[in-house]
Amino acid sequence: MWQGSVTASGQHTSSDVAATAPPSVLDQRITEGAFQPGQIRLSARTTSEPNVAGPDRYGYVVIGDALYWSNYAINAATGQIDPDEQHLLRRVGGGWTPFTMLETSTYETIDGDFSRSVAYGMRENGVLYRWKIVNGTWASNGSYAGFAAVKSMTLISKAPTYDTFLANTRGGALYTIRIPSSVPMQPIVKPVRTRTWQGFEVLSAMACGRNSTLLVGIDKDTKSGYLYAVGHANGLSTLIQSLGKVTGTFGDPVYFRWVPIPVYDIANGD
Repeated sequence: MWQGSVTASGQHTSSDVAATAPPSVLDQRITEGAFQPGQIRLSARTTSEPNVAGPDRYGYVVIGDALYWSNYAINAATGQIDPDEQHLLRRVGGGWTPFTMLETSTYETIDGDFSRSVAYGMRENGVLYRWKIVNGTWASNGSYAGFAAVKSMTLISKAPTYDTFLANTRGGALYTIRIPSSVPMQPIVKPVRTRTWQGFEVLSAMACGRNSTLLVGIDKDTKSGYLYAVGHANGLSTLIQSLGKVTGTFGDPVYFRWVPIPVYDIANGD
């Protein structure tokens, strides 16, 4: 699991959460000066794209009421932000104060013949919004009310015609939310578990094998992380194996997933 966070000091962290016994963080890298202290409120998945001089890192973040595109380059020799390259924060738009969740999904075939890029944002009133992203421009692509009970959600599947999130509720249930790419937006919600999942403020998922998912649940109250192996989504019959508490502390204010470029960012959990 390639887990990321933004610290209270504005650092970017990258942690390799491994399914050892017990689960552990094998390596954690810290990038200084990614943002100002306390600046970032929400972060979508962030791409780390290989480059000869060092990886380029980019993704969307929310600062205060506004959405921004963040982009910086890493110097391979130092492992830190390259001062000779532009560190970009480009404002995309405002109105983000009521939002509590941000995620992006880009599906792209390896031959480049098909691509689909969208973003999702959840407002505090439980309305889920979707935007289509074309060359960095966001256009409204639907919304759906009814998710006020959702506490956190994470992308477990992206396909040419749909995305699927795994979400937990304040009442303890765990659901899959499949969202077809068609308009109007009509999510398909299925229960996976009916209780005991209310403790996590953050769910973070990564593909494991062909059709399964490695899932981290983060309890911000206890600053603890728990690792699960989740089988291919199949409603209440979905296999979930608890791998245990992850060693270390999960105390950062913002969490997100580091991902490779879209053609290698595979998610087939549903």
